[in-house]
Amino acid sequence: MISNFVTKRFHQRIDFMTQYLALNCELGLLIGEKHLLQGLVDNMLNEDDVTVVEIFDPDKKTLALGKRILPGPFEHISKKVFSSTSQEPIAWVGGTQKNKASEIIGEVKITYSVHGISELINAMKNQVLVSALALIFISCLIFHFISRSLVAPIVSLADTARKVSMGNKNVRAAPGTTPEIIRLSQAFNNMLDSLAQGRKTLVRTYEKLTRQEALVEVGKFSMMIAHEVKNPLGIIKSSLELIKSEFNIPDNNLLISYAEEEIVRLNHLIESFLMFSKPAKPQLAKVNLNQLVEQIVMGFDIQSLTTGVKLDCRIPESKFEAQADFDLLARGIGNIIKNACEANDNNGTVRIDVVEHYKMDKTPHKWEIFIQDQGPGISQEQKAKIFEPFFTTKSTGTGLGLAFADQAIKAHGGNIRIESPEIGGCCFCVTLFSNIREPEVLKAYDTDINS
Repeated sequence: MISNFVTKRFHQRIDFMTQYLALNCELGLLIGEKHLLQGLVDNMLNEDDVTVVEIFDPDKKTLALGKRILPGPFEHISKKVFSSTSQEPIAWVGGTQKNKASEIIGEVKITYSVHGISELINAMKNQVLVSALALIFISCLIFHFISRSLVAPIVSLADTARKVSMGNKNVRAAPGTTPEIIRLSQAFNNMLDSLAQGRKTLVRTYEKLTRQEALVEVGKFSMMIAHEVKNPLGIIKSSLELIKSEFNIPDNNLLISYAEEEIVRLNHLIESFLMFSKPAKPQLAKVNLNQLVEQIVMGFDIQSLTTGVKLDCRIPESKFEAQADFDLLARGIGNIIKNACEANDNNGTVRIDVVEHYKMDKTPHKWEIFIQDQGPGISQEQKAKIFEPFFTTKSTGTGLGLAFADQAIKAHGGNIRIESPEIGGCCFCVTLFSNIREPEVLKAYDTDINS
């Protein structure tokens, strides 16, 4: 009876894992995310006795596969994956969920070894046999208590499985008393922990999708407002020029100067909204990245006559060429340098270092630029949000400068990281590669825009 019970629970555990895998991979099948599906497969391979895990699309094409070597014999189990948008869950019956009007979007298949459960059952049989021969002369009362001590952990495990099937995801099995039951309880608890981790991953994915949808709506709203405001703003500016000319108002009039400054500020804000909401695709060509930085620095040197910020640059004289959009990349890096100057409160020094990396055959490989300011630095909480649109720590900022820079660098296959030097301030490091291939960059950029 114990052997049959343990065997039944073992197969129910595998069936439960298969059903749960089918539920968890629904999102990956719907959006075609193979990395997410492969992650679920890798997590499932961490379970005891699982040797092969496969996920198929409706046409039986393999989307994710994982395997490891275990001793046989083996058995197989498969479950259909249904779309939650086309089915109505009724109830859990026997560890599986019944559905109606379901749409099959895929299938999962698990191959598992019964070698371990067979050894477990044989060990239990031997233990019971030896105990029976050794304790045949002991009274039925003692034997009764011993039997109860053997069955109680299994009953507890079954009760735990029932609670899990009813939706309680936080319950865990008791450790048990015998080594075999301890192993089974640990395996069951490990399975629940793995499923809980997978569920958290799905929640994070849903949250990310929600944020992306919100950004899309914000972008549409920004473009609408920008287009509606830009034309009236131009009329206001032209009307102000006519008033100055008609009434002979001098250029140094304080009120008129305030109005013109606010018009320029609003126009700059609108252009920032439009640039971020509808970014242009990079027009790739061979660009000398060192020369690009020199031109950016030259423009800031001219501005430094009025701002008081000094740029301390270390740029190699050699050429480091890469496929890039000169204007788009210049605006992105320029926004980072501008942010560093503003962090310095328009005084002090901003240090710029360019570092080149070459392969063993002396061909260019990686290019990095370090932009370090002398400002108050960035907290860990701000680092997590610094590249989000409309996030700013300045009273007059739009929160789009660094977001656009991040967008432009990623469009070129690079990345930006933030460091906190021991001497204080903040250091932005931009990394680009010389071997950028245009189709890959454009595909990645289009995907980022669509997101």
